[in-house]
Amino acid sequence: LSVLQALLVYGLIVVTGFAMQVIFVYGPLLKIFAGMGILEFLRKVWEVELVAFSTSSSSATLPVTLRCTQEKLGVSKEISSFVLSLGSTINMNGTALYLGVATIFVAQVFGVELDITQQITIILIATLSAIGTPGIPGGSIVFLAIILESLSIPTVGIAIVMGIDRILDMFRTTINVMGDITASVFIQSTEK
Repeated sequence: LSVLQALLVYGLIVVTGFAMQVIFVYGPLLKIFAGMGILEFLRKVWEVELVAFSTSSSSATLPVTLRCTQEKLGVSKEISSFVLSLGSTINMNGTALYLGVATIFVAQVFGVELDITQQITIILIATLSAIGTPGIPGGSIVFLAIILESLSIPTVGIAIVMGIDRILDMFRTTINVMGDITASVFIQSTEK
């Protein structure tokens, strides 16, 4: 029961981090560069977010993302094709956040104390790993193993987070795709 409670708290922390990403990063960027509030943005891209959430694959979501970004947000085909295609493979904000939180969670489960240098290492490796993570369901688990191994944290801890990974994968894919769309809107606004 204590492990399930810890997983619940872990899941809530990850989802809260995703919400903060949307509110404090994407929201201001959209407001400043596109003159669009986050609620208006979400109304326009709900279809994309639904596909991203249900498939947990930014690659599978790409055709819907392209169409919606061009038609509903007015981003040119040239910009959206380049930014969204590139973003679906390297712009994994949600994955980077997830990898960092998951690493710290597993370290805490096994009682591994992390000093400030190790915490900075987690941030750097999680960010770099997110760039290479494939846009498929569960693609970040391999990189979680790499991060845990590099810090001498038992990789068997992955079995603990796997219990709710699919649910969190749905959320992180949604955040990744939302970041791609936000980037394309940002680039479009700078090209005017």
